[in-house]
Amino acid sequence: MKKKIVVLTGAGMSQESGIRTFRDMGGLWEEYDVMEVASPQAWENNPELVMKFYNDRRKQLLNCKPNAGHIGLAELENNYDVQIITQNVDDLHERAGSTKVLHLHGELKKVRSVRYPELVYELDGWELKFGDLCEKGHQLRPHIVWFGEEVPAMIDAIPIVESADIFVVVGTSLNVYPAAGLVHYTKDDVPIFVIDPERPPVYLRDVSFIEEKAEAGVAVLREKLNSFL
Repeated sequence: MKKKIVVLTGAGMSQESGIRTFRDMGGLWEEYDVMEVASPQAWENNPELVMKFYNDRRKQLLNCKPNAGHIGLAELENNYDVQIITQNVDDLHERAGSTKVLHLHGELKKVRSVRYPELVYELDGWELKFGDLCEKGHQLRPHIVWFGEEVPAMIDAIPIVESADIFVVVGTSLNVYPAAGLVHYTKDDVPIFVIDPERPPVYLRDVSFIEEKAEAGVAVLREKLNSFL
């Protein structure tokens, strides 16, 4: 039976693909107030700005490609049972070939009903417009978990982490909860690898840090994983 690798990825995973991060120098939060574009209050107060913000993100995503880090994680499926849990809303893991991806914070290329959140649709193209309605006649909104909203995918993420034989963190500061708390659901004897040039805080036990960006870090990880085969 293949060993199970669970990988938690954050914004640094997609940065080398050209996806702008939110918290880094020059990031999106320097350009936008988070509460004005990524909260239920923002949608209520200025839905035009929110719509434009996510349309722009979607348009940018169309011109981005998976980087070597995404591809390297997908190729791990040749030897391991790999489950990706991502905080990212892009589809670069899927495009790289990863077959099991759980999105904690929603998906940029999907939209959902404002009244019936279970009605989720693939958006055709990059632009969501006012007047785009669900099958029950209600406006569609970005299928994104905004600040102040619950993260329903955590219900699925926790047992996945609990089942890991190896746990990997790539490109996340581990400052955003509840996602950052997932590392604490690993079994005590599970090896943990953290790939990030900034060495995020992991107050747990011995952790193998790979102080590289995603592309170089995943390459190092794959070498280290040879000892588990």
